[in-house]
Amino acid sequence: MPTVVEETHLLGMPDDDYMNKEQLAFFRRRLLQEQSQVEGRLREVRQAMTTHERGGDELDQASYEEALRLQLRQADRETRLLANITAALKRIEAGEFGYCEETGEPIGIARLLFRPTARLCLEAKQRQEQKEHHYAKVRR
Repeated sequence: MPTVVEETHLLGMPDDDYMNKEQLAFFRRRLLQEQSQVEGRLREVRQAMTTHERGGDELDQASYEEALRLQLRQADRETRLLANITAALKRIEAGEFGYCEETGEPIGIARLLFRPTARLCLEAKQRQEQKEHHYAKVRR
């Protein structure tokens, strides 16, 4: 895991040196580490789902099915996260990492430390969420 010292060092770098080699290497390492963790959690979920033995009474079966439903939801979230990590790693290779897909402006080190898979700067993300909220209200 990245250390507070590394993160503080990145945050202290000048804005005109944004997404330099050191920053890109840091985020590449962090994303690869997160990718490995997510893959491990997905393996655990798959293993848990395949090792369940049928049997028991209806209450046991209902309990298992509820646990399975939760595991499937978690696996779905993990799978989406894995896709986002893969996309972020591709953006690093393409030289596009750290820049907003909507505006082209820097996303910012602080936001990337919080969410290294971010594709939008904070302002663009807020606009997106406002639109989604508006459309959700209209649909009701």
